Amino acid sequence: MAFDYDIDFDNTDFRKHPEKYRVGRGEQGVLLVEPYKSEILPHWRFKTPEIAKESSEKIYELYQQYKEKDDFVGMDMARKFMQMGYTRSRRYANYKGGKKYDKVGNINEREIDDEKAESASIFEEKWKVIRNDETYLKMKKNHQKTYG
Repeated sequence: MAFDYDIDFDNTDFRKHPEKYRVGRGEQGVLLVEPYKSEILPHWRFKTPEIAKESSEKIYELYQQYKEKDDFVGMDMARKFMQMGYTRSRRYANYKGGKKYDKVGNINEREIDDEKAESASIFEEKWKVIRNDETYLKMKKNHQKTYG
């Protein structure tokens, strides 16, 4: 089922109302779902590989805490932040300033930044761990079966 953008995100606590959460595709809703956004976003950084490593480890630690509490929404939000760490790092690795398109909509030429590429691989590694976690996969399937 698609992510539901019609929810009143400003007034919904998804920890109290996990039934309102839809997994969606990829990173959908990553900056909307509270209180998770406020818990994870302050730790999300990728400027250098050192910063990306610290960030991904902290987000993974939060993932583990959500998992211990059987909090699927928190687990999925941590997964989304890992995925977003990968995709944003890749964008900055491929395009100077992270700008894929020029002012008229043409794709800029790629200029590979090895440091940002390393940051991307750090997030990708943790993202793969989460998305292949058997507990995560079971809880995701159950959440989707129960709530859509």
